[in-house]
Amino acid sequence: MILQLKIAATHVKSRLRQTVVSTLGVALGVGFSIAMASLMEGSQKDFTASLIDAIPHVEIRDEQREPTVQPASRAFDAVAFHGLRPLENLRGIRNPTEAVASLREWVPGQIAQRLSGQSVLRYSGQDIGMTLIGVVPDKELLVSKIGEDMREGSFLDLATTVNGLVIGDTAADRLGAGVGDTVTMTSADGLSKRFKIVGLFHTGQSATDEGLAYVPLKAAQILLGKPDVINRIIIRLETIAVSDEIAARAERQLGYKAVAWEEANEGLMEAFAVRNIIMYTVVGAILLVAGFGIFNIISTIVHEKARDIAILKSLGFPEGDIQQIFVLEGLVIGVLGAIAGCALGFSLSSYLASIRFEFSVGQEITHLPIFFSPVHYAIASTLALVSSGFAGYLPARRAARLNPVDIIRGAS
Repeated sequence: MILQLKIAATHVKSRLRQTVVSTLGVALGVGFSIAMASLMEGSQKDFTASLIDAIPHVEIRDEQREPTVQPASRAFDAVAFHGLRPLENLRGIRNPTEAVASLREWVPGQIAQRLSGQSVLRYSGQDIGMTLIGVVPDKELLVSKIGEDMREGSFLDLATTVNGLVIGDTAADRLGAGVGDTVTMTSADGLSKRFKIVGLFHTGQSATDEGLAYVPLKAAQILLGKPDVINRIIIRLETIAVSDEIAARAERQLGYKAVAWEEANEGLMEAFAVRNIIMYTVVGAILLVAGFGIFNIISTIVHEKARDIAILKSLGFPEGDIQQIFVLEGLVIGVLGAIAGCALGFSLSSYLASIRFEFSVGQEITHLPIFFSPVHYAIASTLALVSSGFAGYLPARRAARLNPVDIIRGAS
């Protein structure tokens, strides 16, 4: 093997310019594929992390799996009833304190209650439709990032102000209101209640900053006409990997629909999977093009070294050794290109990670989300070596089949 490798290295050095060009082609393919993979996976992880921070890991909703049993069904043993008005049941999670207490016994994470509903916020003749969310402030801070998004006031002021209200700064600007102002909130049933703005938040998402309002849970229950009722239980887990198991167990225990974050964003996860397939397909195509350059240089070497091949075979080198020499030539170029490509990929990724952006709309992206992973370097290098090996295999077969007698006589 050592002798074959020395011969292969000699052949590669004899055409130094073409070798450098082929090596550069492999290096560029490996380097740019690593940088592209780092950027795409980094953006995916950054977006997923932002998504996980913004949404519940598990959300239990007030949707019962079984329909409400009607009084007539309990009193009479009948297959079907006609002409009876069904019992209208107030939708929501009943006995929320008991439900949350039963979950705290085994759920590895934080739990919070919510009651949400549609309402209209009015101030100085201006109306804005908003989603009203009733919360227990200290528990809500454990399951969401709303505390980090506060721009004025404190979210915990809701705990000390019975009629406190926290809204987005965009909604406040539209109304011309600020911290300390008193506004009127009207529910879909026509009930009205006055609230005092105790804080403003900014998330950078216009729909949230303009359409969400937080109030104490008791105040929301009064305004929405649902005393001692909630419609959401929010769970933030210590390990998101068990979200599916927690959701399934909670659903069996409480009888209400429980949705894990992956299920709630199934379409987005599928889009990420498709994007990864496209990314690695492009990387493979880049390295395949680089392989054609290796194929070209080794084919040329086989043609030029025909007499050397004849001499080697005359000295007793078997066809397998001859073939091995030219495959090694392709691999030598591939290894050199992979090493240079890894260095280039790391340099490009580091440069991209240092780029900073700032937008005037209020939200700042400090840097491009680059994810450094040894897997990217291993995959790109492996693909480079595989393409280099295949690029050298076909010319190697041709070299091994050459007849030394024909070559020496000048027949080839």
